[in-house]
Amino acid sequence: MTTDARILIYSALLAWLMLVVAALLRTGGLTPGRLGAAFGNRHHLPEQSPLAGRADRAARNMLENLVLFVTLLVAAHIGDAPQHQIDLGARIFFYARVAYVPVYLAGITHLRTAVWIVSLVGLGIIAAAAL
Repeated sequence: MTTDARILIYSALLAWLMLVVAALLRTGGLTPGRLGAAFGNRHHLPEQSPLAGRADRAARNMLENLVLFVTLLVAAHIGDAPQHQIDLGARIFFYARVAYVPVYLAGITHLRTAVWIVSLVGLGIIAAAAL
């Protein structure tokens, strides 16, 4: 398996984990006795906490960027781009996305943007390799 394929799998797992954490924070499922709300229809949820809101936005952002990541990986492979450049871009993207999660959850706005830009650099490397 190529490095970029492995990183794609890791990225999908990261996105899934982010979605689960966001859902648990939103439903209060991490609070003792509230796990049932996470498994229910979610008709009567408590007011969303700032942390739950940030977790939800971070997860949505990951999904948006994952679409770009997959698209660029496919284009790079179709275009027979150099594997070392694809791998470099994929690594930068993934590790920046891993760093993005705690920074976003902590609410550190300017650092969050800087980390997001680093992930875009990774996407840019893959795009440049594909072209």
